[in-house]
Amino acid sequence: MSRPADHHISHTRAYAVLALGVFAIGWSALFVRWSAVPGWTSAFWRMAIAQLVFVPWALGARPRGAAWPSRAAITAAMIAGVFFAADLALFNTAVMVSSAANATLLGTNAPIFVALGAWLLYRDRPTPSFWVGFGLSFAGMLAIVGMDLLRHPRLGLGDAFAVGGAACYAGYLLYVRRSRAEIDALTFSAISGVTAAATLLVICLVIGTPLRGFAASSWWALLGLALVTQVVGHLSVAYSLGRLPVSITSIALLGQAPITAVLAVPLLGERLSPLQFLGGALVLAGIYVVNRTPRGGAVEAEPLLE
Repeated sequence: MSRPADHHISHTRAYAVLALGVFAIGWSALFVRWSAVPGWTSAFWRMAIAQLVFVPWALGARPRGAAWPSRAAITAAMIAGVFFAADLALFNTAVMVSSAANATLLGTNAPIFVALGAWLLYRDRPTPSFWVGFGLSFAGMLAIVGMDLLRHPRLGLGDAFAVGGAACYAGYLLYVRRSRAEIDALTFSAISGVTAAATLLVICLVIGTPLRGFAASSWWALLGLALVTQVVGHLSVAYSLGRLPVSITSIALLGQAPITAVLAVPLLGERLSPLQFLGGALVLAGIYVVNRTPRGGAVEAEPLLE
C-alpha cells in the first residue's frame, strides 16, 4: 500500500512530465517552419523517424505468448493512422503558408469536430455547454481567419488547411476510441504510426514531393520534429495520462497553442494583432468549455496531441 507522501511525489512527477510534454508539442510548428520542406515531407519524416523508437519498444514490451488484438481493433488503429497522416500533412502545410501561431490555434479545434462526429456516429448528443464552447471557438476562428483574409488570401488558405487538419485529427480520435478499447497505448502507437508513415510515403511518391536532398539544417529540424514533438511530447503525455485525470491533461494540452505563439515571436519573428490575440483567446476558451463538458465521451476519451 502506497503512502500519502509517495502518492504526492507520483502526482508531482506526473504533472512535471505533462508540462514537459506540452512544452515539447508546442515546438511542432517551429520545427516544421525551420525544416523549410513541404508539409507532406516533414509529416512523413516526423512519423518515419519516430517509429524507429516506437516499433522496437512495442515489440520488446509485448509479453511472450500474448494474444494478438482482433482484426477490427487493428483495422481501427490503421484507419486512425491514415487520419493522423492527413492531419499532420495539412497542419504542416498550414504552418508553411500561414503563421505558426494561427495554425496551432486553429488546430486546437479538434475536440469540436470530435463532439460533432460522436453525435453523428455514436448518438452522443452534445450538452448545452458544448454549444457554448462551440460558439466561443467559432467566433475566435472568424476573428483569426478574417484578419488573415484581409491581409492576404494566401494566409486564409493556410487557415483552411489548419481547420481541415483539426477535422482529420477528430477522425483520428474517433477511431482511437474504437481501437483503444482492446489495444494498449504503446501497441496502438506503433500500429497507427507505421500506417501513418506508410500513407505519407505513398502520397509523397505519388505527388512527387521531395524526400531527400535537403540541407543539413533541414535534417536537424526534421530530427527535432520527430524526437522532440512525437517521441518526447507524446510519450510524456501518455505517461501522465496513466496517472492524472483525462480532464486535466486535456485542458493542460491547450497550453501548446500559447507556447507556440510565444516562441514564434523571437524565433520566427511573428506578431499577433490584437484581433488575432482575441480570436486565439476565444478559441482556447471554447475548447476549455467543451473539454469540461460532463457528457462528451469522444472528447474526453483522448486529449489533443498535435
